[in-house]
Amino acid sequence: MTEQTPQSPLDKTFDPAAIEARWYAHWEANGLFRPERPDAQPFTIVNPPPNVTGSLHIGHALDNTLQDVVIRYERLRGKDALWVVGTDHAGIATQMVVERQMEAQQDKRTNYTRDGFIEKVWEWKRESGGTITGQLRRLGCSMDWSREQFTMDPHFTKAVVKVFVDLYNEGLIYRDKRLVNWDPKLKTAISDLEVETREIQGHFWHFKYPLTDGSGHISVATTRPETMLADMAVAVNPADERYQPLLARGATVTLPITGRVIPIVADEHADPELGSGAVKITPGHDFNDFEVGKRAGFKAADMLNMLDAEAKVCQTADNLIPPELLGLDRFEARKRVVELLDKDDLLEKIEDRVIQTPYGDRGGVVIEPWLTDQWYVDAATLAQPAIEAVKSGAIEIVPKTWEKTYFNWMENIQPWCVSRQLWWGHRIPAWFGPSIENPDELTIFVADDEVAASRQAAEYYGKAWQIGEGMTLSVVADQAAAKALESQESLMSSKADLEADFGQKIEDHEMPVPEPIKAFGIWQDADVLDTWFSSALWPFATLGWPDADAPLLAKHYPNDLLVSGFDILFFWNARMAMQGIHFMKEVPWKRMYLHGLVRAADGQKMSKSKGNVVDPLGLIDQYGADALRFFMAAMESQGRDVKMDEKRVEGYRNFATKLWNAARFCQANGITASTSVSAPAATSAVNRWIIGEVVETVAALDKAMADLRFDAAANAIYHFVWNQFCDWYIELIKGAFDEETKAVAGWVLDQILVMLHPFMPFVTEELWSKTGAREHELIVARWPAPAAAVDAGAKAEVEWLIALVGNLRAAKAELGIAPGARLTAYLPDPSETTRSLIAGNGPVIDRLARLDAIRFEPAPAGPAIQVGAGDAMLAIPLDGVIDIAAEKARLEKALAASLKERDSLGKRLENPAFVEKAKPDAVDKAKADHAHHAAEAERLTAALARLG
Repeated sequence: MTEQTPQSPLDKTFDPAAIEARWYAHWEANGLFRPERPDAQPFTIVNPPPNVTGSLHIGHALDNTLQDVVIRYERLRGKDALWVVGTDHAGIATQMVVERQMEAQQDKRTNYTRDGFIEKVWEWKRESGGTITGQLRRLGCSMDWSREQFTMDPHFTKAVVKVFVDLYNEGLIYRDKRLVNWDPKLKTAISDLEVETREIQGHFWHFKYPLTDGSGHISVATTRPETMLADMAVAVNPADERYQPLLARGATVTLPITGRVIPIVADEHADPELGSGAVKITPGHDFNDFEVGKRAGFKAADMLNMLDAEAKVCQTADNLIPPELLGLDRFEARKRVVELLDKDDLLEKIEDRVIQTPYGDRGGVVIEPWLTDQWYVDAATLAQPAIEAVKSGAIEIVPKTWEKTYFNWMENIQPWCVSRQLWWGHRIPAWFGPSIENPDELTIFVADDEVAASRQAAEYYGKAWQIGEGMTLSVVADQAAAKALESQESLMSSKADLEADFGQKIEDHEMPVPEPIKAFGIWQDADVLDTWFSSALWPFATLGWPDADAPLLAKHYPNDLLVSGFDILFFWNARMAMQGIHFMKEVPWKRMYLHGLVRAADGQKMSKSKGNVVDPLGLIDQYGADALRFFMAAMESQGRDVKMDEKRVEGYRNFATKLWNAARFCQANGITASTSVSAPAATSAVNRWIIGEVVETVAALDKAMADLRFDAAANAIYHFVWNQFCDWYIELIKGAFDEETKAVAGWVLDQILVMLHPFMPFVTEELWSKTGAREHELIVARWPAPAAAVDAGAKAEVEWLIALVGNLRAAKAELGIAPGARLTAYLPDPSETTRSLIAGNGPVIDRLARLDAIRFEPAPAGPAIQVGAGDAMLAIPLDGVIDIAAEKARLEKALAASLKERDSLGKRLENPAFVEKAKPDAVDKAKADHAHHAAEAERLTAALARLG
């Protein structure tokens, strides 16, 4: 219930800042974002959970505005509208933030145990992790904060663990040695989607690789000379006749520096047209080479690695890298390798070349393809039902144009690497122990917790396992752990390191055969899961899954709509589709709406380096949240990016002010809140007309919202409020405030507040509270149901009046006639309809058109302007009104200037050299200026024609 008096005087000026915080606090405190509606039809959306480290940026403002427009709209329609809100633990980002904070205090992560560091992260979250949630409140987001989620909450962790264990048991998660994108700064694997490709000025080095038999050499070229230290082959195309003799005799080359003898292999990866047609193959450090190596028969376990976790040179398994190169940074090693080859006269030439170079989007350093043991999801299997869901229509993608992109990625999806070498995150529920069959290898136990893993280990090791004489569990476990860590390229290599990292003691313990190994004989994987693995469960884990009796799960899954930027289509959306269908046996949402990016005014992508980033909170401070929200909705056109335009934001602040002033006008004239949802009875044409306009606007809004055309919805309510209601209806009813008109005007104002509320919640709620006694707040009001029809006769009559007044005012403006000047119009032989309209609207014509009279006779001879309305063309004499000659001269001069500019710009735009070579902004400006001057020339020509 509101606490407002039946009608509280509105302040003279509209001040957004004064009302926004007050109303948001009121809504949240009173549970109005999700009022109790147990029997109502559900409507559910989940927000893309922002990183807990995040601050509101302009993309968030767009994304969350669109979601809030939808959820407020559906709430007004009486639905049990649930907007799930929460934040993502953001493994890499959060660990980076906390480590930077520690560095500023001369501290570091490795000074703590794993548990100690994680407690530091939780401490940071408690103190600083709520920044973005407060900012979402400032934007007006009506989320269900009573159920705020966090991807590291205990119930969410339970869901994550279950998904991992179930997928593992189904064979859909597995451990494999493959190349990954390794970030040497963060010392973790990252996904392909987290890699940015930049164009870097680099080089193409051409080297001679000597043939082992001394018969010559083969030339290879590379952009990464340092990787030759781990070369395992040279590939040539099987169809390349130049190398047929070498292939035929099984020729090999002896690598410079290392002396490693490697084969020459046939593979179509080698392009005969590129360089010498021969390419060096380093399967442990290049994604293409990895595939060539597999085709050549190299097992992943046997592929050579020459870099450690910091991308410094380490010794390969064959111990052939010279000691002088060990420990060098990869780029120092590059320089040194080139020097050594040049010294031995093996450097043929160096070409300058622009290199497409991968960078980590967070670490900011060059990514290194690195061969490690990681956990993978069989994404190809999980993708199939998600593909079919879109094809069948179970999931509708809006705009539909994104379907092709979706299918292309999903149909060519690669195994999803889900392990990350971090401490903050969901630790992988897998434990290792030495294999019974081969103590040099590992056995994996995947379970919900350590107790369950220990039971698996007890069962496994309970089988007869002979330990060699004098061996203890400690020794076996230590050897196996060291082997595992070595295979993962970990820096830890001893039992002491293992104990420190995992926080548990590995005791010496004699194990009589066949006593089962105890729980301390296995150790948990140190890695955590990719953040996107847990956020993929967002649509159902937030509703209580895996608890089958969770009350929200049955009612609110599947969700109705997902709104997100297209840039996380594969990071998040596709993975939600895969996991949701797999575990819930239903799609996660029925529709997926993908919006564009918010770009700078010139169309460029916003970035801090360019200095063109716009702070949404600054815009809210200056213009109010309502203005920013309306801008976002009005500019969101399916399939297009939004160009930032602060002037338009300011314009929508003016729009709110105009509505405010219209409400003050109504209040000053005794117009109060309506007591009816349906339209009141009306007899006058103007009242019947405005009721019909409400009916049409509601229909337009409903259609636009059904089609997810936010721009169309915003424009429909904007034009109704600004044009029909403020500009015309209020003007038409001035001085005629009978009870019917007061009732209709009050009802129309109420409908405006309800229709506009999803876009501008603050100003509408404030006006709702102060324009009369209310049973409830606007946020939980009822969506308009006029129970009325468009009155065609009233619509025609009022539109005739609007045309007459509007055309006459435009003519006066064109000819420099004062707006208040009173004129006389002539209309010979009017139709009966026009005669009736004039007779029935005399006072309005007199007041708004400023016409002393409309005479049904020919106009006197002389200059006159022609003004049309309906089927009538009124003539208005100008003798004595303006200086005809002077006005003609002014118009002709202005026309000549506009024609000159129009033609000049036209010639420039017809010149291919200008259109092709000029900057796009310059071309766009020229087109806009040409259109402006062409329109101005038409207007001035028409004005001259009026003068005769």
